[in-house]
Amino acid sequence: MFLVGAGPGDPGLLTIRGREVLEAADVVVYDRLVNPALLDLAPETARRIFAGKTRGDHVMPQGAINAVLIHHARHGRHVVRLKGGDSFVFGRGGEEAEALVEAGVPFEVVPGVSSAVAVPAYAGIPLAHRTVSSSFAVVTGHDDPEKRRAPVDWARLATAVDTLVVLMGQGRLAAIARELVAHGRPADTPVALISAGTTQAQTVVECRLAEAGEIAPRLPGPLMIVIGEVVRLRGRITWGAQGAPQAPQAAGRE
Repeated sequence: MFLVGAGPGDPGLLTIRGREVLEAADVVVYDRLVNPALLDLAPETARRIFAGKTRGDHVMPQGAINAVLIHHARHGRHVVRLKGGDSFVFGRGGEEAEALVEAGVPFEVVPGVSSAVAVPAYAGIPLAHRTVSSSFAVVTGHDDPEKRRAPVDWARLATAVDTLVVLMGQGRLAAIARELVAHGRPADTPVALISAGTTQAQTVVECRLAEAGEIAPRLPGPLMIVIGEVVRLRGRITWGAQGAPQAPQAAGRE
């Protein structure tokens, strides 16, 4: 049983170990953000099971996914759980690992290239830079309402780190931006909204924090949101994977 990070979208970013286990798979359980080209690495005889999720629409609930993994592994099959990015970075891979441990199913974790780092890099945005950013945080914008701990403390994060990377925050970005501005992050902080990162369809929209919540809903999701002065470096760090340079500005600038 293998928990494999598929990387952020560009199939070339799959790790060598990830390719090895896919090429030997009997069963591949994959998510919506997995590049379909990666499924071609599995043998033709391998069973492919789609377990994709969008907000409010789960093809297969998490409990059912866990049950499928355990069922096939217990029958001696080479099972690959293939998830976008790195499965332990907001990918619920930790929950699946816990389920496997409780079921007594041995497994291997194959880390993937995290979208939180790779997507900004493909957009020409370094998360850390000696003269601009000494710290960054990766945060979910869609907290689990059943989580035992308090939700993300945006008030403290507003000035705690130089760069914020927000995953799954498209629908809540307006509220997040208001919280950040209210607690000290300047309204004119540059923001990059990145869609289809690391793929040929990648687009990048640059705007100010104050208007980001108005622009984000117009864009195809899911979005990677980068907040901080490092976004300004994108104009100087150009390379072949760059997306579209600018987007229409929102009305009602502050």
